[in-house]
Amino acid sequence: MLSLIDLYKSHASSEGQVTVLDGVSLSLEARKTLALTGESGSGKSTLLHLCAGLDAPDAGRIEIAGRPIGRTDAERAALRRGTVGLVFQQFNLIPSMDVAANLAFQARLSGRHDLQWQAILTEALDLGSLLTRFPEQLSGGQQQRVAIGRALAARPKLILADEPTGNLDEASGDRVMALLLRLVAETGAALLMVTHSPRLAALLDRRVHLRGGRLE
Repeated sequence: MLSLIDLYKSHASSEGQVTVLDGVSLSLEARKTLALTGESGSGKSTLLHLCAGLDAPDAGRIEIAGRPIGRTDAERAALRRGTVGLVFQQFNLIPSMDVAANLAFQARLSGRHDLQWQAILTEALDLGSLLTRFPEQLSGGQQQRVAIGRALAARPKLILADEPTGNLDEASGDRVMALLLRLVAETGAALLMVTHSPRLAALLDRRVHLRGGRLE
């Protein structure tokens, strides 16, 4: 489902070019889950952004579902609408839409809106009492649950999650993890998740550690 082949990425700093990713390669099959760990600043979020097409590598190749990631912004946006579900630390909810509309937004764009599945997500994420509220009326944890539901509503083939339970209490975080693993099992999706939690990482099929721009 996901193949990264010899990825390199660097950025400019006051001291010159800093290497963030140094020849990173990995593969992730459908119905499999992978935890990506590493110290703060090790490049974990950069790697997820590259996989999502939000940034481009300096060198290397990214394939999703057997196809190279798009070269143009339009191609990469289409990939995010229909194939990839993003759960990042920035919620990016639409302020003018209530919770119900935010949940349905990506699924409608991809043409895969399913009322029954949205109802399952709403219950699992404990959002039933919040459907008519707007993002500004929600706490950070509530907004994160909405963002997770929106990402899963289109039943993506690849889920990219950056600390998806970071703003949730342990019980809510465990429900979210159960939902992610359920989606993988039921739909054949793949999950790549950044986490600092050894407990959560242990729930996934594989674990890799990013250090000095390389995977261990």
